[in-house]
Amino acid sequence: MIKNIWVDADSCPLLVRNHVTEYGTKKGIKVFFVANKNITCDFPDSFTMITTDPQKDSADNYIFEHAQIGTDLVITRDIVFADRLVQKGVLAINDRGTEFTKEIIKERLSERDFNLQLVQLGLSKPYHEGYDKKKFEKFANCLDRVVIRNL
Repeated sequence: MIKNIWVDADSCPLLVRNHVTEYGTKKGIKVFFVANKNITCDFPDSFTMITTDPQKDSADNYIFEHAQIGTDLVITRDIVFADRLVQKGVLAINDRGTEFTKEIIKERLSERDFNLQLVQLGLSKPYHEGYDKKKFEKFANCLDRVVIRNL
């Protein structure tokens, strides 16, 4: 049963943060935003904000140390961090509606590494896709599916 949702909040869109806090309130799930700076949300009383040191990966490390197997879900866009979570046995999804599993995570890491190499070689430019209603709907459906499956 999902008791806590941890949000790697540094790069999480406001639309997702708002949805997660509302969803958590409706389902009786505690929501934690973790970042190395204060993150806002339209429902400030619906989550706990944990601000970590400004060091690289401090928010990821905090979540990793506190997220529990079998009761917690982590929302992160960081594929390397998601791999750590999956190896630990913690449920992880991204804000695009992908559930990270042992079957999927290695493929995603390979894609990330390949694209990074293309950028480093000058054969490609970094690509930062926007966030639209379709991606949000996919995320909301994934969140609900993972929570219901783990009731």
